[in-house]
Amino acid sequence: MTTRIGYALSSEEHGPQALVANAVRAERAGFAFATISDHFHPWIDAQGQSPFVWTVLGALAQATERLELGTTVTCPIIRTHPVIVAHAAATVAAMMPGRFFLGLGAGENLNEHVTGEWWPTSGQRLEMLEEAVTVIRECWKGELTSHRGTYYTVDQARLYTLPDTPPPIHLAASAEHAAALAGRAGDGLVSTSPDGDVVKQFASAGGRGKPRYGGLTVCWAATDAEARATAHRIWPQTCLSGGLTWEVKTPNLFEAACEHVREEDVAKEVLCSADPAEHRARIDEYVAAGFDHVYVHQIGQDQEGFIAFYEREVLPNV
Repeated sequence: MTTRIGYALSSEEHGPQALVANAVRAERAGFAFATISDHFHPWIDAQGQSPFVWTVLGALAQATERLELGTTVTCPIIRTHPVIVAHAAATVAAMMPGRFFLGLGAGENLNEHVTGEWWPTSGQRLEMLEEAVTVIRECWKGELTSHRGTYYTVDQARLYTLPDTPPPIHLAASAEHAAALAGRAGDGLVSTSPDGDVVKQFASAGGRGKPRYGGLTVCWAATDAEARATAHRIWPQTCLSGGLTWEVKTPNLFEAACEHVREEDVAKEVLCSADPAEHRARIDEYVAAGFDHVYVHQIGQDQEGFIAFYEREVLPNV
């Protein structure tokens, strides 16, 4: 199986100009694709950013030439109506033919509560996501579209600006029911851990032969001690469990939830190393679990050091 290595554009940590510059540098380094997160808030204030992803994607379309790009992931269920997501994604796909994918997920309260709407249960959010995918695909036909569903209404909407070919829709999953939905309704899978059971559920539900994207979070620095300190300061929420990351509402509440997270706890979840063999081994874990695309997220501001490290030590040997 051929594995493609991608670069994660972290909207929670970098402003729009930096994201564009990082993508251009990643393309030059030889990364096959890039992903970009879609948040209204960062998880904690130390991350410091959260630009509007669709504006950044427009700039990325002009600044890059071959780099494939996709959202990991956009939530089309509350904050942004699926017909608006369909419109935005169609425009971006028209600007970068053949190199954009729309990653969708069931969202987090952190971002979705901002319009004052109710926060559904996890089962309801998956139902909403499935209906949203239906709406988006209907809009991409370029016909006059009306929809009266359980959760969404579309009244005589027609998209006039469309790509020659609709972009693929990849669905996020970290558990059985979401993986089954991704296999049934999606063109690919997005996940953030090397969980072979999620890949198997995705395949058995209709995902066999479809692309599988796995997100790997690391922190490269000159010393491992510096990497651990950076990861602990900027990315402590990686240690939260029990569904907290979907339910916690604001960055200050995330900070309270992370108050007792220790540096060594984060280092167990995040690879904090400058050893290329360790990075290749982590990538191999995703490959062994069944992922054919692995996108790597470098925590912190030193993106140039990380990209140069991968350009020199990792990408030529994967």
